[in-house]
Amino acid sequence: MRPPHSPPQHATDLIQRAEAIAGLTLGDLGAMANIVVPENFKRHKGFTGQLLELWLGASAGSKPQQDFPELGIELKTIPIDSSGKVLETTYVCFAHTQIKLGTTWENSSVRNKLSQVLFIPVLGDRAIPPVDRMIGMPVLWQPNEQENAVLKQDWEELTERISLGQIDTITATMGQALHIRPKAADGSALTDAIGSEGETIQTRPRGFYLRKTFTQNIIR
Repeated sequence: MRPPHSPPQHATDLIQRAEAIAGLTLGDLGAMANIVVPENFKRHKGFTGQLLELWLGASAGSKPQQDFPELGIELKTIPIDSSGKVLETTYVCFAHTQIKLGTTWENSSVRNKLSQVLFIPVLGDRAIPPVDRMIGMPVLWQPNEQENAVLKQDWEELTERISLGQIDTITATMGQALHIRPKAADGSALTDAIGSEGETIQTRPRGFYLRKTFTQNIIR
């Protein structure tokens, strides 16, 4: 088995590729692609996702669109423990700290990223060396009416605070399925935002994340 040379042509093709690597370890995939799996992920946090993108034929790279733009499908890896419990929240995309006029849930980056997602569970217990972490069966997910309503409500409440100059009042406890928290290598990174008086202020970059309880229901 070798990584594909071209992106998948349809969703069925993508799912078949994902199912073909289920049960293999990161070490297996790395060896077949001549890629060395790091001993730990302290400096290689995106390694698992990048390795799976290679094996599945993702073409978007770092562009602000789905990983499989031709299919409208985003790829998300979900670290789980041996019992199937989700271990981490799932990063969705950057949270714009200055909301453009006319931005709605329907045309938002978050909605675009979550319109259709291929979730792939990966054993992520820290006691297991990365090379031995096994890949699980994929789940192709689209939000149903109830899930979309919850996500929309969270997004609207959070972005309203940003628009009103209240970004620094947002905490990680806000939002039922979707929440915002700082997204930067360290606290020294700053970006422009709107202050309470309409002035430009400096604040830490933020990101949207899916809660573990939300993704647990998806991969269950």
